[in-house]
Amino acid sequence: QVQLVESGGGLVQAGDSLRLSCAPSGRTLSSYAMGWFRQAPGKEREFVSSIGRFGPVTFYADSVKGRFTISRDNAKNTLYLQMNSLKPEDTAVYYCAAKATVASGTYSRHTSYDYWGQGTQVTVSS
Repeated sequence: QVQLVESGGGLVQAGDSLRLSCAPSGRTLSSYAMGWFRQAPGKEREFVSSIGRFGPVTFYADSVKGRFTISRDNAKNTLYLQMNSLKPEDTAVYYCAAKATVASGTYSRHTSYDYWGQGTQVTVSS
């Protein structure tokens, strides 16, 4: 079992930036393709971004393209999501997810992932 620990959420104003982090407890990050998803109140969980096991292959939802950057530092065993130019519609609980794989690709469907973090709240005020 992999436990994913997220951090970095908070309350910010529109136009501000935040960086989310995610680290697997007791496991090596490089064994997993990783993704970020989010879920706003009353809405379904939606894909935000994904990255292959070793990078640099990444994929983004159109709604965040150009504003968010996913990255990973396998040496530090940490996944990141840099969020710039935040908008009120980015308000949601953000989840990191891990998929055990030997492939180098990325995955955008939440059903592809094996493990999930507990989520971290991001609130953007207007």
